[in-house]
Amino acid sequence: MNAPKEPQTKISIRRIRRSELPEHTVELARFLIGKVMVHDLSAGRVSGRIVETEAYPPGDPAGHHFRGPTPRIRSMYLAPGHVYVFFNYGAHFMLNVVSEPAETAAAILIRALEPLEGIEIMQRHRKTTRLLDLTRGPGRLAQALQIDRHHDGVDLCEDKKLWLGEIDYPGGPIGKSVRIGITRAAGKLLRFFERGSPFVSGPKLLLHPLSKRGKSRARCASS
Repeated sequence: MNAPKEPQTKISIRRIRRSELPEHTVELARFLIGKVMVHDLSAGRVSGRIVETEAYPPGDPAGHHFRGPTPRIRSMYLAPGHVYVFFNYGAHFMLNVVSEPAETAAAILIRALEPLEGIEIMQRHRKTTRLLDLTRGPGRLAQALQIDRHHDGVDLCEDKKLWLGEIDYPGGPIGKSVRIGITRAAGKLLRFFERGSPFVSGPKLLLHPLSKRGKSRARCASS
């Protein structure tokens, strides 16, 4: 899939206030689907709709915070809506949103975006014109949006350059599954995604019908 032409009219994005964020990690991970990550760069604005997240709640054995505080994860103890950035396997930066009250560590990994603005800028950052290769996956999206360790601790509800917003856009239904690429607590359904979006990363999913309580069940299948 190649990138379409940039829209002629500027997209209207409303900034999200901290008071609007759900109080718990899992609820916030679901809430973030369809919201917009914006980075105003010197070259122009880049933005994308969040279409995939993973929750790492308090006490999660798969979370970086499981063994307690360290200097590397101090931003995870900030108020909800702050950024936690880590460098994964010495290769990729990963963008996370802090998700619990201050002094309680937890975060949500932003796994994939649907590109909205600044597509040509993202193409230069990613060195590709293929739309699906710009922000599908946490490492790609961080590169496309130019996110690195300098953004660790940024307040997405207050910062003038890197911030979280909302647009009037009819998103698809939200599915959930196990998280990708972990071995601890691997069976928990803590990955949320916009069903049907081509920008969602990871393996194919076998989705079970919604239950009477409206909860979906899913498991990962090999690609």
